[in-house]
Amino acid sequence: MEPADSQGLPNDVLIVEDDAIIALDFEDTILGFGVKTVRTAGSVARALELIADRAPDFAMLDVGLAGGNSFAVAERLHAMQIPFVFVTGYDGEIALPPALKGTPKLPKPCTREVLITALRQHMQRG
Repeated sequence: MEPADSQGLPNDVLIVEDDAIIALDFEDTILGFGVKTVRTAGSVARALELIADRAPDFAMLDVGLAGGNSFAVAERLHAMQIPFVFVTGYDGEIALPPALKGTPKLPKPCTREVLITALRQHMQRG
């Protein structure tokens, strides 16, 4: 994992989101913060390919993806000790696999302030 930049932000963020408009909005916002690289994946398979190609510094995972969920990606990131958060529009509690209990969650939609705070806080912990 490359070190975070001087602003305490990751250099490379992976967004796993199956809604292209939401993914582009997150990407534009994160690049606007000064993050060097933002990669997006609309499926678990594509996310795992991107991780295998180059591990991100941080990831944002939509819980519910078309045809399933992002738990396999989360488990891979967890095993690699890469910080990540779930992003969800679900109001209720999410039933997470035991290894992922306690994973931070961001609301969807997510304000710029909440997003930049999450990037900084979780990079410090990561």
